[in-house]
Amino acid sequence: MNPTVPYEFWFLTGSQHLYGEAALKQVAADSQKITDALNASTTLPYRLVNKPVLTLSTEIRSMMEQAVSAGQCAGVICWMHTFSPAKMWIAGLSVLNKPLLQLNTQFNETIPYDTMDMDFMNLNQSAHGDREFGFITARMDLPRKVIVGHWSHLSTQRRIADWMRSASAFADSTNLVIARFGDNMRDVAVTDGDKVEAMVKLGWSVPYYGIGDLVAYIKQVPESAVDVLMEEYRHTYRFVHSVSKEVFMRQVRGQARIEIALKAFLADNGAHAFCTNFQDLHGMDQLPGLAAQRLMAEGYGFAGEGDWKTAAMVRALKVMGSTLDGGTSFMEDYTYNLAENDMYDLGAHMLELCPSIAATQPTLEVHPLGIGDREDPARLVFDGRPGPAICTALVDFGNRFRIVLNEVETVASPHPFAKLPVARVLWKPLPDLTTAAEAWILAGGGHHTAYSDCLKADHIRDFAEMAGIEFVSIGKGTTIPAFRNELRWNAGYWDNRRR
Repeated sequence: MNPTVPYEFWFLTGSQHLYGEAALKQVAADSQKITDALNASTTLPYRLVNKPVLTLSTEIRSMMEQAVSAGQCAGVICWMHTFSPAKMWIAGLSVLNKPLLQLNTQFNETIPYDTMDMDFMNLNQSAHGDREFGFITARMDLPRKVIVGHWSHLSTQRRIADWMRSASAFADSTNLVIARFGDNMRDVAVTDGDKVEAMVKLGWSVPYYGIGDLVAYIKQVPESAVDVLMEEYRHTYRFVHSVSKEVFMRQVRGQARIEIALKAFLADNGAHAFCTNFQDLHGMDQLPGLAAQRLMAEGYGFAGEGDWKTAAMVRALKVMGSTLDGGTSFMEDYTYNLAENDMYDLGAHMLELCPSIAATQPTLEVHPLGIGDREDPARLVFDGRPGPAICTALVDFGNRFRIVLNEVETVASPHPFAKLPVARVLWKPLPDLTTAAEAWILAGGGHHTAYSDCLKADHIRDFAEMAGIEFVSIGKGTTIPAFRNELRWNAGYWDNRRR
């Protein structure tokens, strides 16, 4: 499954009839040139569709209604070429429920000092036309992104591309089904949550399925399909026979059956994310390890221990990061290295990290698990790729959702993990481990995260803005006193919005 959906974004240009038909024809031509140039740049991950110039309230309302009903439209970009009186936009903006980007640009890059006259001034009024538009979006308190810069600049195009990625993940979320095999791990608080509110705010559906539903699919998998998948395993991974070859092949074939069955089950139920629980394995020989890892690599969201919120976030980050260098994975903070001036956080899980974040070719191994009371599961073992990354968690505070994010620097391990046969990632949290961990705990961030080494904090910040949920970020400039104040101010803001 490719997580990339062929979304498109509509480019809406505002003007008015005050300037005459010749000016409006020029506005339309300039808008088309900008759209064509942005599409030709290859910087944008999705196609930009230029729409007719909007000059009347009825036109704007109709265009926004069309955008809302068009399934392939993931958001709109608005630009005021001339001065477009903002009262005309109220009716249209009031029905828009898709991500909105205001692009404060202009057709010309520089001021033509020697030739500039009043005709040029009348035609090129983005500097104050966009401020008129900005006022009405602020007055209406609309969630939106504002980007200022010339459309031809790579820096501007990259910011538009980042916003498009967030918007595509939001569009995907509005129809996301997260298959939940079993409930969340018993007595664990942070992995639980309000599924009704998740559907209201994010569009997530979280249906429950008994593990027997999956077992029925597993029993129907033909041996020939397992044989084909085993050949793919042989060409993709390095086999490490830590147990007898007979046991190794039996357990790996068992994971192949689970992978085939899971993929079919998710397709039949329209699910693009799923979660499992090692406390609920009735009828299964082993916990999905390799199967969950490979489905994540294909673009599915996943989390263990019944954590449906993190599974959904992994899917969202998979969609955002599609076609980018790097990957996204389910992650869990496991243990610290607290040596003074040499502090690290080790992320891992029992079995299920996505190989899209691997530094080198993963090995395929079979080892005891120690929990779950089932046979030894097959899993991919690897170290995480060094470089900048983010860890992000969605938590439920009863009256609101909060996304907590930490910027981290993943490093190569200074020593081998000789007796730890699971995938693992070692990182330095920013600004440092003590500050980052204290801030994370103060914010109520969970122990499960969606980890990505291809995305930035701005991607997640934009996603939170689109979804209308709280976002707090921990990074280079974070201090505990300022972070505490931010949490207090946020509490007041979000409590007020609920009234």
